[in-house]
Amino acid sequence: MNRISRLVAAAAMAFSLATPALAQIGGPVTGTPSNPITTPGSADELELMKALNGGRIAGRVSIPDAQSASLIQPEGREWRDFHNKTLTWVGGIAVLGMLAILAIFYLSKGRIRIDAGPAGRTIKRFNGFERAAHWMTATSFVVLGLSGLNLTFGRYLLLPIIGPEAFTAVSLWGKIAHNYLAFPFTLGIVLLFLVWVKDNIPNKVDVAWFKAGGGLLGRGHNHPESGRFNGGQKMVFWITVLGGALVAASGYILIFPFAVTDIAGMQLAHIVHGVLSVLMVAAMIAHIYIGSVGMEGAFDAMGSGEVDLNWAKEHHSLWVEEEMAKARETIGGPAGAKAAGAD
Repeated sequence: MNRISRLVAAAAMAFSLATPALAQIGGPVTGTPSNPITTPGSADELELMKALNGGRIAGRVSIPDAQSASLIQPEGREWRDFHNKTLTWVGGIAVLGMLAILAIFYLSKGRIRIDAGPAGRTIKRFNGFERAAHWMTATSFVVLGLSGLNLTFGRYLLLPIIGPEAFTAVSLWGKIAHNYLAFPFTLGIVLLFLVWVKDNIPNKVDVAWFKAGGGLLGRGHNHPESGRFNGGQKMVFWITVLGGALVAASGYILIFPFAVTDIAGMQLAHIVHGVLSVLMVAAMIAHIYIGSVGMEGAFDAMGSGEVDLNWAKEHHSLWVEEEMAKARETIGGPAGAKAAGAD
């Protein structure tokens, strides 16, 4: 009996000590359980309630990096929704929409031919330095674009085809290439700006070019006048220079995290980088199409640098006139230039 009495007394004491704790966690033993977060208590509980009401949870850290104290932030959820949903839709509509437009144009118009046929004579369009700067920028952009699209669409399109191991390897090497090729891409943008900006200032000739649809709309090819670069090419130039500069700047913020901004700035940089990149990919798809299969004789400009004379007259008539006037002046001197002007 003495043993049983001692056990009963110990159980009663334990229950009496546990009752206040149970009351704090679940309310009175005979009542409805309450939420520990909404039950007023210590200062720590009030601080946690305030943090949860704002959607943010942060702790305290002793290391210099204060960013590591943030566990949950509402902006992070918004950024995740942008990356997983909004950017996917924007990129899909931009890229697939451009591909659809080009396919319809090719099926309805076919390849743009030289109306007068090849002349058999060529004229110098771009020198070696210009072509080298162009190809450095172009090849860098292709790898950057493909590796970037993989980050957005790879898990949906590539992963089911090649499997997780191959997809992991492709994504890893793509990320490395993406980071390092950002530097030659940026250099290429700077070089293209320096050598071509003087020829890409918009003017009234470009307005007439756009009104005529570049000579590509309607039946036949009624090519409007154009200088060294037509209105469409000038548009591509400024998309490349201005868009590329913003993409590069936002990309460097991501490559060197927290060097110049906080987490909010990083998220904004990613949004700018993602949206502008997919729009540039769509624009460059059209540029690549016109410069290759879409137009006869166009690739020679960046291939050999020499283009067919009839092609140049049809697409850049004002530029051809300027080049021929320079040639006459060089050959005949002032008298030859005067005679050429009379012609």
